[in-house]
Amino acid sequence: MPHSSDSSDSSSFSQSPPPSKQDSSDDMRKVQRREKNRIAAQKSRLRQTQKADTLHLESEDLERQNAALRREIKQLTEEMKHFTSVLSSHEPLCSILTSPPPPPEVLYATHSFHQPHISSPRFQ
Repeated sequence: MPHSSDSSDSSSFSQSPPPSKQDSSDDMRKVQRREKNRIAAQKSRLRQTQKADTLHLESEDLERQNAALRREIKQLTEEMKHFTSVLSSHEPLCSILTSPPPPPEVLYATHSFHQPHISSPRFQ
């Protein structure tokens, strides 16, 4: 036999039992948990924002350093071109480069750097 909907079935759904101490303490815990969760989410978003800000500042600083280093590279490259040009124009006129090399004994002259042995009473 099919189950028919009668008035006693619908009335049981519309009426709720009176709140007990257990229900109110569960509700209180839910509210507290939601509040703690809301605060934790807020702190997490704040930390995330601070981290993004820090990374942004660090990125800007690195961009400035990079630009300064690129300027320095450009300046040093120009300086190297200048010195290479000066050296190229000097080489044909250089008397040191056109004269024969000096004999090895002149280059490696013996010098007496030997110092006399100093005796220490501690090591005797």
